[in-house]
Amino acid sequence: MVDFCQPALVLTRRQLLRRTLGAGAVAASSALPAGLLSACSRTARPTLLSVQGAMPQVWLKTLPQPWQRQERSSADAIVAAIESGQGRAALAALSDGWASSLPRDRLQPLGAEPLLAKLAAAAGPVSRLYGPPDTAPLAFPWAFSPWVVALRSRPDLIAAASHSWDVLLDPSLRGSLVLPSSPRLSIELMQADPARLRQLRRQALSYDDAQGLNLLLSGDARAAVLPLQRLIPLLRRDPRLAVVMPSQGAPLSWQLLLRPAVSPDPLPLAWLAELVSTDLLPRLLAGGWVPPLPRPELEPALQALPAPIRALLLPSEAVLERCWSLPPLGERQRLAWQTLWDASAP
Repeated sequence: MVDFCQPALVLTRRQLLRRTLGAGAVAASSALPAGLLSACSRTARPTLLSVQGAMPQVWLKTLPQPWQRQERSSADAIVAAIESGQGRAALAALSDGWASSLPRDRLQPLGAEPLLAKLAAAAGPVSRLYGPPDTAPLAFPWAFSPWVVALRSRPDLIAAASHSWDVLLDPSLRGSLVLPSSPRLSIELMQADPARLRQLRRQALSYDDAQGLNLLLSGDARAAVLPLQRLIPLLRRDPRLAVVMPSQGAPLSWQLLLRPAVSPDPLPLAWLAELVSTDLLPRLLAGGWVPPLPRPELEPALQALPAPIRALLLPSEAVLERCWSLPPLGERQRLAWQTLWDASAP
C-alpha cells in the first residue's frame, strides 16, 4: 500500500491534504485521510511484471499508457509477488513451468477468448495451464521455443544431431556438455531410460542453461541444450555456432501472460492483438520469438529470414507433431523420476 502512494510522500502535509480532501478539510484533519488510499488505488498505474530479457523489447515498447512495466530479478520473485497478492501487478510474464506452480486461486480467468481463438490448437492446453478442457483459460501463450542442441566448432556432429538426441552421448563431448538446470528435461531427452540417462550425466560440464550460452561462446563447452529463442540472434554473427533440432522432436517451453487474482485492471487487448499483426510479427521472429499462430500466418512473415533460420523457427509439420509440452508431473511420477535421477548420478 505504501508503494502505491510513494510519489505523494514528497508533498507537504498541507499539499497532500488539499489534493485528497480539498483545502477546506485541512484544519479539521489530524491524520492521513482515509480517502488518500482510495485515491492512490484509482490513480496507480497497472503494471506488467517480467524478468529482464524475458520479453521482446520491440513489443514492450508499444505497451500503452497508463501501463508500466517492472522487471524482477528472477521468475521466482514474480511467483512470490503473485502468491502474496501484494502490489499492483495487472499482468505477469512467466514460462509455463513457473506458471503451473502457482495456486489457481492466485490467478483470474484471462478473458481474451477472441484472441485465444486465433492461436494454433497446441496453445489450448497451455492457456488452461494444462487443466481440463472445460476450465477457463488462465494464460495467454504468446510464444513457444523448442529446446535444441547448440554446437561450437563441431561440424562433425551436425548430421547426428539432426536425427537424434543421442548425439549428446557422443564420447567426444564428455566433460564439455551443458545440460538444462531442470533434471526433468534431461530425463525427457533420454526417454527416462536409466542407462542412457546415466551415460548422459557423465557427459555434463554443468547443469546451467542460464549460463550455457556463455560457456559455449567462451569455449569451456562444446555443446549445450538451450531454448532456441536465445540462439537465433547469434546465428548470423558467430559462424562457430551450429544449432540443430533433432527430427525426433523436442520439448517445448512456452511464454505466458497471466492475470493475478487481485488485479482490477482490464487487459490491454489492443496491445495483445499486436502480437499477431503483420507489422510486428516479422520483427518478433527475427529475434527468435515465435507466437503460436497457425502455420499459414507464420510462413509469410518468415520469408525475410535465411532459409536455415526459417527451418529452425518453423520446422516441418511432421517434426512439430513430435514435439511435446511439459505439463506438471503428478506426485507419483515426480517421486519416480526423482528416484531415477538420484540413481543415475555418475
